[in-house]
Amino acid sequence: MSTELSPIDKAKFVAAKKAVEFVEDGMRVGLGTGSTAAWMVRCLGELVRDEGLKIKGVPTSTRTAKLAREVGIEVVSLDAAKWLDITIDGADEFDGDLNLIKGGGGALLQEKIVATASDQMIVIADAGKEVETLGQFPLPVELIPFGWQTTQALIEETLVSLDVLARKSTLRMNGDTPFVTDEGNHILDLHLKRIGNPQQTAMVLNQMPGVVENGLFIDICDRVVIGYGDGRVEVRDINAGTIEENMLDFVESENVFSDLAD
Repeated sequence: MSTELSPIDKAKFVAAKKAVEFVEDGMRVGLGTGSTAAWMVRCLGELVRDEGLKIKGVPTSTRTAKLAREVGIEVVSLDAAKWLDITIDGADEFDGDLNLIKGGGGALLQEKIVATASDQMIVIADAGKEVETLGQFPLPVELIPFGWQTTQALIEETLVSLDVLARKSTLRMNGDTPFVTDEGNHILDLHLKRIGNPQQTAMVLNQMPGVVENGLFIDICDRVVIGYGDGRVEVRDINAGTIEENMLDFVESENVFSDLAD
């Protein structure tokens, strides 16, 4: 791995490296989407190539599927796998109860389906993703394109009754056109600043016609692996109530990750 990595990229790398230690031979593994998850997919690819690890990977997006195949991971559909042993994914925010905001990469629907079809979910993140209260990161809500402006108005009206600090919403764009998910939907980003009751917010949003899914992951994550720029890794297990700390060494000769740092 290049020694020119920024502290944030080093943090992502060590978190990913530690997280794949939970993957065992023969497992069916949910593969997350996003910049941190890409490090994890590469780390799994190393184990497949160098140590003969045999796993079946269920990707949460077309780009994750492409990367997994490139590094030698056998890719199968969720329908083929039926149930997963573990899912490893990143997060845009997490709190002390390991509730998450996800969907910054636009794959929240597949990510939530895969995570909830797993025996356990591990989140990998740099230390900057931890917050006291969720909401600083915009909350993604996936909408069907039909009548999306009406759905947006309904959401903004409903937010008045929820424990949030702000109620601004914006349609996610890809250049001059609306961003389109793998399922052909739009994403509305809710700029709430603070979400006082994530459980209530998630439930209310998903009851609205036109809403497909929201980016609040409540009571889904079992462990979070937090990476630091100096190589430290912290593993928090919400079920066992344990916190472990380790130090991982960087392998300067490794270059399989160089393109992720560009």
